[in-house]
Amino acid sequence: MYERLCRGEHTHDYKDKHKLVCRYKTNNDPLLLINPAKEEEIYLDPYLVAYHNVISDYELAVIKSIATPKLGRATVHNAKTGKLEFAHYRVSKSAWLRPDDDIVIERVNKRISAVTKLEMDTAEDLQIANYGIGGHYEPHFDFARKPNSVLGQVNGNRIATFLVYKEESNAFKGLNTGNRIATWLSYMSDVEAGGATVFPYIGVKIFPKRGMAAFWYNLYKNGDGIYDTRHAACPVLVGTKWVSNKWIHERGQEFRRPCGLKADD
Repeated sequence: MYERLCRGEHTHDYKDKHKLVCRYKTNNDPLLLINPAKEEEIYLDPYLVAYHNVISDYELAVIKSIATPKLGRATVHNAKTGKLEFAHYRVSKSAWLRPDDDIVIERVNKRISAVTKLEMDTAEDLQIANYGIGGHYEPHFDFARKPNSVLGQVNGNRIATFLVYKEESNAFKGLNTGNRIATWLSYMSDVEAGGATVFPYIGVKIFPKRGMAAFWYNLYKNGDGIYDTRHAACPVLVGTKWVSNKWIHERGQEFRRPCGLKADD
């Protein structure tokens, strides 16, 4: 499905498309009252939205200029050790930017917090990624998965148990901020061909657009992973692609996104 989505061969007929809306979003936050976020709903379950023109050209230029000399081969978190390592399924260059690198980074972090209503103090630093020709990131989850048991049954009796996903609880252990509760993905450039973000399990495809950001929750309110958020970055065919990732963690969200009244919320 990943390859088909990237090639444009699969078109998903979303049955709830008529329920999707666009809105100006302020959250009654002073940062957004004068310049509201332009929100477009893309999918309802899992909840996936896009924010248009949420980062200015000036901010993008500053972020690129700071990140460029720091770019190195992109890494991924090792699920067992929690350490960063190289992986063949991610072909790009990346750099990490802290709020004290420039006031623009701090400003962008505050805007993300205003739009999402989530705490940024426990989020990871802003990761900048640059994809050249052929650059891609194969299907993956942003959150650390827990073992999931699937039971085979005959006439109501359990006959087998299969462990579907390996234990990844140590993926972010060194950060001491819990799992990645949400992802904010900013597109810092247009791409001439290729480079779309695709969600194979739900058949969604998002084309990069300069100044736009995509946002989704990786976890339910009870902390369980939302597996339909598995996504990928399609290979860049023509041009270059710049994005930034802000991975937001569980710690500090207790009152901003509290648990539901039901165990399965």
